[in-house]
Amino acid sequence: MHQNFKALSISHRTAPIEIRERVALDEQGCKTFLFQAREVLGIGEMLVLSTCNRTEIYYTSTEDRTDDIIRLLGVQKGIDTHAFRSYFASFTDHTEAVRRLFEVSLGLHSQVVGDLQIVNQAKQAYQWTADVNMAGPFLHRLMHAIFFANKRVVQETSFRDGAASVSYAAAELLEDLTAALVRPRVLVVGLGEIGTDVCRNLAGNKRFDVTLANRTHIKATELAGELGFGVLPFAEAAEQMGQYDVIISSVARSEAFVTQAMVQDWNILSYKFLIDLAVPRSIESQVEQMPGVVLYNIDEIQSRANEALKKRLAAVPHVQQIVTEALVDFSDWSREMVVSPTINKLKNALEQIRQEELARHLKGLPADEAERIEAITKGIMQKIIKLPVLQLKAACKRGEAETLVDVLNDLFNLEAQPAKSPEA
Repeated sequence: MHQNFKALSISHRTAPIEIRERVALDEQGCKTFLFQAREVLGIGEMLVLSTCNRTEIYYTSTEDRTDDIIRLLGVQKGIDTHAFRSYFASFTDHTEAVRRLFEVSLGLHSQVVGDLQIVNQAKQAYQWTADVNMAGPFLHRLMHAIFFANKRVVQETSFRDGAASVSYAAAELLEDLTAALVRPRVLVVGLGEIGTDVCRNLAGNKRFDVTLANRTHIKATELAGELGFGVLPFAEAAEQMGQYDVIISSVARSEAFVTQAMVQDWNILSYKFLIDLAVPRSIESQVEQMPGVVLYNIDEIQSRANEALKKRLAAVPHVQQIVTEALVDFSDWSREMVVSPTINKLKNALEQIRQEELARHLKGLPADEAERIEAITKGIMQKIIKLPVLQLKAACKRGEAETLVDVLNDLFNLEAQPAKSPEA
């Protein structure tokens, strides 16, 4: 089974958001899908990684089950996924699928390269797979190899340094600006794509007291409910925003939403931080002339993001080298799994010979002598088997294990031996 790893993916590179969101799965959806894949399709190992940018399904099977999996996904989501088939990329080559999971989990295929969240999402997906007993020895080993590679990426490269998108950069800037404040109050006005992304990046930080305002009130209410934020009616935003420490505006309109005249009415006792993410600008540049007001526009934040992105892109070759090295180690382990049953059968064959000979010669011997002979013969057996095991593992790395396995099978009639020892 270890050479039958496959994958299929629908992502921001292959499908628009309207398609991706229709097939996305939450925790319960993932677990239900994993259960159905086992019960209906007979798949033993599977991992489902579903985020706002992608839904990736990795599985073990001797056959390409892409169409079956897409149909099953359609049944669960209550949609006709046949029309979506062209949006899915399929990876039926074992090595290609393994590399795919490595690269996706480390952020090489993220919309923002080096995405900080994706490896945690991979860990979460792995946990859900383990929860429903859909992770076998192969997937367990693969995921831990990925997490170890991620540790190397963090320690050895600048791939995760800085905020490489405007929304990440805005959240990072907010953290820097409010470092001296206790529970800073943040108002996010305008929940287009960038405003929503900023909110999601703030969601994991419990330092902030975040409130949302949007023209479409239902959108603000739904997002606030999802992220645990407060809601302010848009009609009240202009009047109430002076009460907040930070205002993040991405309101799309022809004239400025925050004006100098408006800011003059604020009772500013320390600092007000204004972050304008809109184009055209939604905050008048003149507000920075007001005492205590600090203004950042999208160009300044984009500059921070661009610098971080340059560093991350420069680190990509190093990250790919880490992936390649991890794949070599994992491939060696995978090949050794091929010969593991043969090694166990050989041990069982030798143990059977040892037990038969001991049964003939230990009758009537004192207990202490029997124990000594038991220990001596075990030691001899271990030394005898050591060289064949080393040779088998070396042959695995050379890709020549099959010949040696055949020889051992013939010499010791291993086909007649159980793959596991009786005590196992």
